[in-house]
Amino acid sequence: MQRRSWSAPAHGTTLLAWRNLTSDRSRFVVTLIGVVFAVLLMGVELGLLVGFARTTSGIVDHSGVDLWIVPAGTTNVDIAGRLDERRRFQALAVPGVVAVDPLMMQFGFWKKPDGGNESVALVGIDLHSRRGGPWNLVEGRIEDLQQQDAVIIDRLYASKLGVERIGDSVEINARRARVVGFTSGLRTFTQSPYVFMTHRNAVHYSGFRADQTTYLLVTLEPGADAEAVRRAIRERLVTVDVWHSAAFARQAQKYWLITTGAGSALLLSALLGLVVGVVIVGQTLYATTVDRLPEYATLRAIGAPAAYLNRVILKQAAISALLGFGIGTLAVYALVAATASSNVAVIMPAWLVLVLALLTILMCAFGALISVRRLVRIDPTSVFA
Repeated sequence: MQRRSWSAPAHGTTLLAWRNLTSDRSRFVVTLIGVVFAVLLMGVELGLLVGFARTTSGIVDHSGVDLWIVPAGTTNVDIAGRLDERRRFQALAVPGVVAVDPLMMQFGFWKKPDGGNESVALVGIDLHSRRGGPWNLVEGRIEDLQQQDAVIIDRLYASKLGVERIGDSVEINARRARVVGFTSGLRTFTQSPYVFMTHRNAVHYSGFRADQTTYLLVTLEPGADAEAVRRAIRERLVTVDVWHSAAFARQAQKYWLITTGAGSALLLSALLGLVVGVVIVGQTLYATTVDRLPEYATLRAIGAPAAYLNRVILKQAAISALLGFGIGTLAVYALVAATASSNVAVIMPAWLVLVLALLTILMCAFGALISVRRLVRIDPTSVFA
């Protein structure tokens, strides 16, 4: 029997794909729910990963300096050893260096007014340069840290620390402290809130000697070769590590998210969402294809090429991806808004939305492959059986 020449329907493959998907409303709803769930799970886990990454390097990212001098072997900004004050003057003698400021970073114990204790991260800054100091200040002034025993904390952790307002008094390592200001949105990965104070007070609360600190922050002259200065400082100071700020930020992120395994857990959850989406979309599209095999066989018998039928299946997947991604992304942004004032935030930058869209397309495309393979093997003569 001679096959008739094929003339594609005027409505094309898009309308046919839509009709195939919506012919069984219940199945179509299940497909959308599956895609939305997968997009939501991937978006939340990846958003948490981005949020945690920014949190781990927040102090470094907002320091505004070129280089960090750190005790040898330091792997992240939250945990470090001690540096002597003489290191500062040695670094200042290196050509290209315009300023070197001390920064203290040590853990301490915060005693709340009700008697409970919380772990906190003491951050001591030089008030003249303010390098490494608090940002997003919403109440009080940085200059208020000049007052005796003054500290600044973040609003997110005020309740955890038992603080209600400016002027509240507490104890840090059995020494009195008084809140003089609040920042907003300065999260910590360790969940030990940052407590900003003068470097002098941080030395006092931490039990360091007056000539000791944790980090030295280096500001270079305009036009100076940062890498050359870094090497020169490293050679002169010998038993320290010297990092470019961006590199130290990446090192902090790598330590907390990769070395500790926290980031791997989030990526594994996102991968789980991708697999769930592929399975659900694949099952639904395959069931729809099997239900309509006689119709596809008829189309092949009257001359429809395999490419035409494959486009129908792929467009079904594309429609599922588009609708599921739209609804899922709205759900992710709802969670972004809901976590904006929480200790753990989901962050969804524009580039991550594009990554999520690409993952959704790939998910639905892979889900359609099994149906495409089934159509390749369809026998056009089966319609006449």
